[in-house]
Amino acid sequence: MTVALATFWGSLALVAYTYLGFPALVLARGLLRPRGYRSGGGTPRVSMVIAARNEAGSIGAKIENLLALDYDEGRLEVIVVSDGSTDGTGEIAAARGGPAVRVLDLGRVGKAAALNAGVAASTGDILVFSDANSVYAPDALRALVRPFADPDVGGVAGDQRYRVDVDGRYADGIVAGERGYWALDRLLKSLQSRGGNAISATGAIYAIRRELFEPIPDGVTDDFFTSTGVIARGKRLVFAADAVAYEPPAPSGSREFDRKVRVITRGLRAVGARRELLDARRHGFYALQLFSHKILRRLMIVPLATLAVASAALAAAGHPWYQAAAAAQGMFYGCAALGLARGSQLKVLKLPAYFCLVNAACARAVWNIVRGRRIDRWEPARAGAQP
Repeated sequence: MTVALATFWGSLALVAYTYLGFPALVLARGLLRPRGYRSGGGTPRVSMVIAARNEAGSIGAKIENLLALDYDEGRLEVIVVSDGSTDGTGEIAAARGGPAVRVLDLGRVGKAAALNAGVAASTGDILVFSDANSVYAPDALRALVRPFADPDVGGVAGDQRYRVDVDGRYADGIVAGERGYWALDRLLKSLQSRGGNAISATGAIYAIRRELFEPIPDGVTDDFFTSTGVIARGKRLVFAADAVAYEPPAPSGSREFDRKVRVITRGLRAVGARRELLDARRHGFYALQLFSHKILRRLMIVPLATLAVASAALAAAGHPWYQAAAAAQGMFYGCAALGLARGSQLKVLKLPAYFCLVNAACARAVWNIVRGRRIDRWEPARAGAQP
């Protein structure tokens, strides 16, 4: 019983810190030690770089969306890099674009090499990165570049949101749970930015100063590697909540699981590539943020599993409090199982299902890292962009 008790309370403490304690620390820092930044209304020369692999269903609408943005004429160039597309992605991009759009039609080189080539071909002072299937709000680009008026700001993370179906629902009940996650992530990014730095950016919409770009290696999450490079160079990465991009959700929970395994596997490798940012002597509170959010949270499957086993053992011994704890976990995972099996739209099932899907994907990704499996090439998993 002593071992079971120690396991229970130790696991509970790790889970509580990761999901409650860490956000509370971020909140406290943002409120008690805020760091503002200057915001301006200029329109610097921007290069939008998009790596596309078989995005014929998205790229035309994407280019039309970008060319219609509220941004000064002649101040935006769009670089579309076709990564060995076989469906005419490059031809569609060239046909839909005008003089502001350049298309690089490469062989199959992978996203990292495609982005590197796109940056090398670009001329803007600010580099903006986006996905082929994301749609920007009309004022998103202006909002994204405003913080660059402050010389201490080296990168800006925008706000990614998911579109809903015409009836106001998401395509899949599991994917619908991601809406709640992104609402929390949006709040955390705002608080992180208020206190110093957002942890990283999302690939749908973010920007950095050209001089801070570093070539992206294969096998890492490009948005994490590129955006955190700003912090490694001593500049700030801030969050612009009013710079909004919309993306479609994955068509099913199984597709979303595969996508998350890929993203998390590459993300863990990216943390390894940026491991100097974990040094609290150099990077202070940001090092704690990075460890808590990108490492500890990815390993939560271990304390969650041990917590369940310890709860069951203590409940079997007749301890009422631990019986209640075991019952609560059983109900939670039962709701998750129903959500995963049925894709229900019931709110009570959405978040548990998504929570378990993400942790299962984390477990698979950690196993990929342990056995040395790399993910350098993949096919797009989400639906096309819609204006």
